[in-house]
Amino acid sequence: MKKIGVIGLGLIGGSIFKDLKVLGYDVIAVSNSQDGENIYKTYDVLKDRDIIFVCSAMNKTLKVLDDLESVLSPETVVTDVCSLKEFVCKKKRPYHFVPSHPMAGTEHKGFENSFEGLFKGAKWVITPVFGESKELVSIIEALGAKPLFTIPEKHDEAAAMISHMPMVLAQALFLAASDNKLALEMASSGFRDMTRLAMSNEEMACDMVSMNSKNIEHSLLKLYKSVGDLIGENYPETISKIKSDRSKMFLQ
Repeated sequence: MKKIGVIGLGLIGGSIFKDLKVLGYDVIAVSNSQDGENIYKTYDVLKDRDIIFVCSAMNKTLKVLDDLESVLSPETVVTDVCSLKEFVCKKKRPYHFVPSHPMAGTEHKGFENSFEGLFKGAKWVITPVFGESKELVSIIEALGAKPLFTIPEKHDEAAAMISHMPMVLAQALFLAASDNKLALEMASSGFRDMTRLAMSNEEMACDMVSMNSKNIEHSLLKLYKSVGDLIGENYPETISKIKSDRSKMFLQ
């Protein structure tokens, strides 16, 4: 069985670590914030690992990938979990780097909010610009996720549309409603669900907006156009089709 390392024990890294332990993998972690069994402070312990998940914040990931260059062998498979892929794909590494992004998470952050089963049924996007890894795909599938392959540019465009832009909209919606005291008093489950993404990890949110701003802007323009197209004579038919299509999408 492959030896696995996890760098960073936040929500994503912590959930990977917990899942792999339950699955019986030989897994260790490197974390500055957590202590415990099989958790270390230096990258030297990763020298014998076959596969490594880099789960650092996006603004720290390039530094971690650079630091690993002096530690790992060319055969070591390394993946990251950043929600943007183009920026990590600009440099070929001396190890086998396979960028990826699990489409899973919650509005909470930190190891204390990580849990087993986070990735069950989730899509896990892989952008194998430097070559694929069957071993990595097998582990992703063991975590319960479904691998999806694309190129970095297409990934970042799609992530803006279905993740980054909705987060910004949730924040903007709450900001707009904050000026209306009665609206906040009336707010219930619908408003709560619509603004859940406004609770996203602040560091992650800032990274998304600063590093993917053009794609987010393009997504907002497409949304604005869709709103204009939606509200018209065919509104009842359109929303009926949307409900049908959405139901089919999430039943797959």
